[in-house]
Amino acid sequence: MTGPRQTGAAMIRYALRCEDGHDFESWFANADAYDTLVSKGHLTCAVCGGGGVRKGLMAPKVSTDVPAGMADALAAIRRKVESEATYVGDGFAAEARAQHLGDKPARAIYGEATAPQAKSLLEDGVPIAPLPFRPKAKSN
Repeated sequence: MTGPRQTGAAMIRYALRCEDGHDFESWFANADAYDTLVSKGHLTCAVCGGGGVRKGLMAPKVSTDVPAGMADALAAIRRKVESEATYVGDGFAAEARAQHLGDKPARAIYGEATAPQAKSLLEDGVPIAPLPFRPKAKSN
């Protein structure tokens, strides 16, 4: 199936299915244009010419582009954490709890914790927060 014929026009593509189970796609000027054609019975199957055309299963287009400046901001956070905190790896939960209880001196740390460990720390009032990146030790 080819794309929209109007150059520069914003259009919408729908996955469609006829009452006989044929799947096909078609472009529309907008959602209202589709609704109007359906309500007037003007949509027919591109495969068999039959009626009863309805929208099929569709997935939204998800952008994987990083917003402008976001990559630089994340890199700056990583540099700050790695230069000012100590990486404690899988021992993060035990170290954070020990510091919170006063069993170990307070210092900036980062590492990994399982979901149950993180939940337990938060329930006990231990101040923790997830980082928006994986530690370099875990990124291979």
